Amino acid sequence: MSKIIKGIFAASMSVLKADLSLDIKATINHAKKNLDENGVGSAFFGSTGCGQLISISEKKALIEALANENFKETILIGTSCNSLNDTINLMKHSIKFGFNHFLIMNVAYYKNEDKGVYSFYKKIVTSVPKSKIILYNFSKLSGYSFSVDVTKKLIKDFPKNIVGMKDSTGNLWDKLKIKNFSMFVGSEKKLLDGLKVGVVGCISATTNVTGTLARKVFDDFFKKGDSPHDSRLKALRTVFDETGNLISALHTLKSLENKNYENLLPPLEVLNDEKKLEMLKKLKNLNFLINKNIAA
Repeated sequence: MSKIIKGIFAASMSVLKADLSLDIKATINHAKKNLDENGVGSAFFGSTGCGQLISISEKKALIEALANENFKETILIGTSCNSLNDTINLMKHSIKFGFNHFLIMNVAYYKNEDKGVYSFYKKIVTSVPKSKIILYNFSKLSGYSFSVDVTKKLIKDFPKNIVGMKDSTGNLWDKLKIKNFSMFVGSEKKLLDGLKVGVVGCISATTNVTGTLARKVFDDFFKKGDSPHDSRLKALRTVFDETGNLISALHTLKSLENKNYENLLPPLEVLNDEKKLEMLKKLKNLNFLINKNIAA
C-alpha cells in the first residue's frame, strides 16, 4: 500500500460452510469480486466479518491463503482479539505472509480509559514494530470512544505505526486533522461530507453491496468536488441501518444469490421474514439490483 492509505474498503464478509467453519475459498472470492467489480478493498475479520467469533487458527489459514492472491495492496487485516497475546500472535503471522496493515479495535468487554488504551497499542507496536495500524473507533462494540488527546499521543509517539483511524463512533472524523494520517468514516452517509474536510475514504459493512456507488461518490469528489450519487448512496445505507442489524441484513441479502450466506455463527442470525420483506421492498423502491450487488 502507499504511505497514505485511502479509498473505499468493505468490512469484508466471511462465508461459512454448513458446519460453520470458515470457507476460505468463498471468503476470498467474495473479496475479489468486490475489488474486481466495484473497485473496493477489503478489511478482513472486523465485526462484519464475524472476526470475534472465528477461531485464531481459521484466521491464520485465511491469511496464508491470501498470500497467494494478487491483491495484497488492497487488504487490511482485522485482529478482533481481546487477548493482547493473540493479537500480537496473529499480527506476526500476518507479517510473515506479507501483510502489515491492520485494523485494530481496543479491548472490548472491560472498562477502557485513555491510559489503558494507550498501553494496549504501545505494547502491540513494541512487539510488532513493522505494523501499520488503523485504529478502530467503535464505542457501540467496545464501550470506548477515542479522545483527541489519546489519538494524538499515539500518533506522536508512534508515527510510523499509527497511520489511520476508522471512526465508526463518529466523534473525530470532522475534528481530527493530522498530516499523513488516514481518517476513514465508518458509514457511507458521511463519505462525501468527510471527503470535503480531509477524510480519505470509507471502511463500511454495507460497501459489500453498495461498493460501486460508494466508489462513484469517491471518484466524483476528486474530479469535481461533489457527486450526484451521494443522496442515493445515503438512502441505501439507511435501508440497511433501519433493519437494526447490518450483519444480519447483509447475509440475508447475499443469501438470495448464494444460500451459504445464511450460515452464521451464533448469536448472529439472518433477518426474520417480516424484516427481510420490509428491507427488500425498500431496496426495490430504490431500484437496487440485488443480483448484481449494485445500485443501477
